[in-house]
Amino acid sequence: MANNFKISNAVAQALANAFATALDAGTAGIIRIYDGAQPTDPDTAIGAQVLLAELTFSATSFGAAADANPGGRITANAVTSDASADATGTAAWFRMLTQAGGSVICDGSVGASGADLNMNTVSFTAGSTVSITSFTVTMPES
Repeated sequence: MANNFKISNAVAQALANAFATALDAGTAGIIRIYDGAQPTDPDTAIGAQVLLAELTFSATSFGAAADANPGGRITANAVTSDASADATGTAAWFRMLTQAGGSVICDGSVGASGADLNMNTVSFTAGSTVSITSFTVTMPES
């Protein structure tokens, strides 16, 4: 028998809102951008990957979910730039946490296009400013 599990749009939006609530469990969620290979999953510890930049979400990280047709989409509120990147390297993936030293929420890819987080460049230089001008997360509907 084939797998054909699907959820409703209302549930996809509820899951997107739950994601935002989980990220907001700390003082302010953060997004850390690394070089190297992305770990197998968010539960896997970081190894030799180098932290390139750390940006901070607003206290309320995302607005309420909307219909992404299909799916539920949340759009980030303002994200505070990292005014001085931690290291020089090629951004490859990110990890979101509830706060500095907080609980891991998710990982994703970083690229110039076609990634979970698209940056205008993936070549980071220590001391430079790193910013995110917009960021969305979509929970799939089907």
